[in-house]
Amino acid sequence: MRFGLLGPLTVHDGAAARLIGSPKGRALLGALLLRPNRAVPLGTLEAVLWGEHPPATASASLHNHVARLRRILAEDGEPRLRAVPGGYLLTVEAGELDSELFTERLERARAGRLRQEWAAVGRETVQALELWRGAPLANLPDPALSHPEVRPHIQQLQEARLQALEWRFDAELRLGRHGGLAPELARLAEEHPLREVFHRQLMLVLHRTDRQAEALAVFHRLRRTLIDELGIEPGPAVQEAHQEILTAQQLSVSVAPPVPDTTIGTPIAPPAPPRATRRLRPHPAQLPADTVDFAGREAELERLSAMLRPDPEPAAPRVVVISGMAGVGKTALAVHAAHRLRARFPDGQLHADLRGFGAGDARSPHDLLARFLTDLGVREKALPEHPDDRAARFRSTLDGRRVLVLLDNARDAAQLTPLLPGSGGCAVVITSRHTLADLPGAGRLCLEPLDAEGQRRLLTSLCGSRRTRDEPEAVARILDACGGLPLALRLAGAQLANRPGWPLAALARRLDSSRGRLRALSAGGLAVQDAFAMSYVAMRDSPLPLEAEQARGFRMLGLWSGHTLSAESAAALLGRPVEEAHDLLEALVDAHLLQTPSPGQYTFHDLLGEYALERAAAEESRETRVTARLRLLVWYTAAVAKADAVLTPRSHPLPPLEAEAAAPPPAFTGAEQALQWCVRELPALSEAIRLAARYGRPDLSWRMAAGLFGYAQRFWWTREWERCTRLALRCAEEHHDLVGQGWLHSRTGEAHGSAHRMELCLDHLHLALSYFEKADDVTGQASSYAGLAEVHRRLGRLGETLSCGERAVELYREAGDARSVATVLSSMGDALMAAGEPAAAEQRYREALELWREHDVLDGTAAALTRIGDALRALNRPAEAFRTLEEALRIRLRLGERGGTADTLETIALTHFHFGDQHAAREHWERSLTTGRKLRLPARAADVARPGL
Repeated sequence: MRFGLLGPLTVHDGAAARLIGSPKGRALLGALLLRPNRAVPLGTLEAVLWGEHPPATASASLHNHVARLRRILAEDGEPRLRAVPGGYLLTVEAGELDSELFTERLERARAGRLRQEWAAVGRETVQALELWRGAPLANLPDPALSHPEVRPHIQQLQEARLQALEWRFDAELRLGRHGGLAPELARLAEEHPLREVFHRQLMLVLHRTDRQAEALAVFHRLRRTLIDELGIEPGPAVQEAHQEILTAQQLSVSVAPPVPDTTIGTPIAPPAPPRATRRLRPHPAQLPADTVDFAGREAELERLSAMLRPDPEPAAPRVVVISGMAGVGKTALAVHAAHRLRARFPDGQLHADLRGFGAGDARSPHDLLARFLTDLGVREKALPEHPDDRAARFRSTLDGRRVLVLLDNARDAAQLTPLLPGSGGCAVVITSRHTLADLPGAGRLCLEPLDAEGQRRLLTSLCGSRRTRDEPEAVARILDACGGLPLALRLAGAQLANRPGWPLAALARRLDSSRGRLRALSAGGLAVQDAFAMSYVAMRDSPLPLEAEQARGFRMLGLWSGHTLSAESAAALLGRPVEEAHDLLEALVDAHLLQTPSPGQYTFHDLLGEYALERAAAEESRETRVTARLRLLVWYTAAVAKADAVLTPRSHPLPPLEAEAAAPPPAFTGAEQALQWCVRELPALSEAIRLAARYGRPDLSWRMAAGLFGYAQRFWWTREWERCTRLALRCAEEHHDLVGQGWLHSRTGEAHGSAHRMELCLDHLHLALSYFEKADDVTGQASSYAGLAEVHRRLGRLGETLSCGERAVELYREAGDARSVATVLSSMGDALMAAGEPAAAEQRYREALELWREHDVLDGTAAALTRIGDALRALNRPAEAFRTLEEALRIRLRLGERGGTADTLETIALTHFHFGDQHAAREHWERSLTTGRKLRLPARAADVARPGL
């Protein structure tokens, strides 16, 4: 966990920021963090939250705020925030609080000053100052900031920061690094007109960069201010610096060439040759203006700062590529970080927009090198002509300097390689919409959309805290529509700022339509759509056939933009081999036109998906779009059939579709994997069923809906599955698909049966039977009779069970389905056992056993043997019963089927108990119980834990 006080209050758990939305919650945490690992009295906390006159409910309200804060800070182990006598204590581990890290680094800098190790002083102060993100606790409410328990701590931190700045400039001056310091010192002297140290340092920097007149002006301005405000003269250190400047001026006058003596007879010496004047190296300061309302990205800034931290013995320049989709804030982050880190690069900062994406041609390295070299002091006439020679001259010019190079909007590595320095004192920050994986030696920072807190802070800074506070619901809708893109949020905020009379709900309504957001997110000459178009058009109009094909893939994938894609489903949609589809998906991920939240899963950002769909509608014919979607629907139908076969192995398989899937459906290794796939894909499957109905394809819609029965069975009839079934049934009815209607009524009936709604179950099964009879579907009729037999068995209706069961057996034999015959025979045997007719039950079980053995189905064989053993127990034939059950157990153990093993062990236990051997019964029940617990079968464990044993 990391806590941030040196700026807006933040909490980060190492993976994501933890949002503290309540102002009083932030005030509470701030007060606790100012006294970490120490008890803070209740009275103090109440005063910080409500002022010196808290309401009568303050104590109860404080407990509520504490409880909420505990939940936000919750981790494994002991709670961080706990009650102690008289107050609360927040545990903060070493290295978790930025103010403590700052203090530690400042102490190391202090030790370095005492030892006059100025390089260490500079390093420690720079690292300490990088922890600062703004005014301490800037997002706390004003009453909390002004409270006597809080304000002194903030003032102390601010004073320590000024101390760190002073020591950092002292170190730079001691090390002779004067270049580039003047602008920052001038700003600090202006902000702190009575702080003599900054004025002294500015005087020395100006003096040592041959700007003596300006240095003296700084002294006289400080002296006048001190006399006017305080009635005192500058202190000894400033006076000493002033004297140094004056002495240097006098020395420069004293070494001027002497005036020749014109006395008669005295030879006139020839004038001395002029002294060579020292040509100062330029210190370019080309960074664009920083974003005033920059918000969020604390973790990214910290990581970028660490990646650009100089090595003690640098061998190569530090290069960082910031990549991300259009509008995600790459340039804003790069510029903001560059301004924060410019003190590390006193020899200057270079900047160029490489125009890799956008109107006009990309800038050539040859022309940029000419500009950079002249900016660094190389005369234009001395510029080499060949690009390789220019790159070499650029590396030589930067050697020994500490310069930051910011290269914005790069297209590819070829454009960048000549612009990279050769020495380790420099650093390069690159922004690109591509990951630039082929750029060697570069660190990479991939930007994702802003988190909720970052979005809220940015929107608040754009349109005001009162408006966002008054309309929280509208704020949530705007943030959701903008999808975390800073560009979208800025455009939304600009519209609101230009329309102060608008309620936020008015803009939220404009953005609610998923088909109108791109047009609504524009202001002036900026639009989210235009930012996306830069990436897409550059790819579509590329002379490289591969990139043009990737652009077509992008818009075709937009036909399914609201859902996650795999390589296989994308291959079906695109009509390509899986390997080619996978390569295309990865290329689009590298171009930040797709996201990959987990391996093998690909999805669009909402706004990019909307743009891709618009491009498909504009550039592809309707026939092409429909054909692609139908290929995907066929693939989903095949995938659902695969999942259904794994989840409902005892049910009759769905009739195969005539059309073959364009890509291989998933190969599920077990029921858990198939179920997870159904859960993950359910929104996509719902859309697929709806789309199949719209295209008039009941054969697809009903197969997908019926195939989700295994999912519905596991989750006890979900409302979403019910909607899917109703939609598919309506489509089947409209197109007179009798088989489809039969299957949907059959599966709906089974679902009602699983929920113990037996009469509804019977109604749907009778309807299913009628449709299968009309369609002359023998297998469907057999399945319906088998379902009816099962329902009657559960209702204890032996006659109806046997009647329907016999008809099902007859029809399954006609269809040649021996396994289903065996299943129905077993069910009839169960009904007979329940009715107290074990002899008749044994006969049915043995018929089923013969079929299982004939077709070498081991799990069916073991189940039949277990049932026969139970019947033999009821018939008081112990030897045969135990022999049969031992054979069943051997098969179960060989198959490694724990659920079946538990069943057989329980039957053996019951048999021992029946024949009076309680010891053996206990032993087998305990084995069954252990097996059930390993399989996490609580119901089985409860059944097996028999009383009295």
